[in-house]
Amino acid sequence: MSRMTPFASPLLLGFDAMEKTLERISKASDGYPPYNIERLAADRITDDPERLRITLAVAGFSEEELDISVEENQLVIRGRQVEQGEREYLYRGIAARQFQRTFVLADGMQVLGAGLKNGLLSVDLIRPEPSRMVKKINISAPQ
Repeated sequence: MSRMTPFASPLLLGFDAMEKTLERISKASDGYPPYNIERLAADRITDDPERLRITLAVAGFSEEELDISVEENQLVIRGRQVEQGEREYLYRGIAARQFQRTFVLADGMQVLGAGLKNGLLSVDLIRPEPSRMVKKINISAPQ
C-alpha cells in the first residue's frame, strides 16, 4: 500500500526537497526547550514591520552558551552549557543539558535579531514583501 503525500499532485513540481524536510521535522519532536511563536503586528509609530517572534525558555544559559545561525533555509538555535568544575550536589534537578532546535524558514524570511532577557531567548523574523514578477515565455515552433 502506498502512502499519499501532500505533494503527490502532478501539478506540484520540484517540491520533493520540501517533502523530505517536512518528514525530517515530524521525526525530530523533542520538546526541549519549550518555545512560543507569535505574530507581532506592524507598528506605524516606530515603523516596525509585521514580524514573527520565536521565544525559547533557556533558563540557566548565558549569552556565550547560545548560538543562533541560519543554515540554508533553516534557523538553528543551539545551547551548550559547560560544567563548572567539581561540585557536590545534594540534589540535582537542573541538568546541564545541551540542545539544538531547528526551524525551517520560507524563502525570503530574514532574521532581524535576537535578545536574551530573564531566561527567555527571543528571535525576530520578517518576510519582506516580494516584488510581483510576471515573465512572458515565447513559444517557438519549427517551420
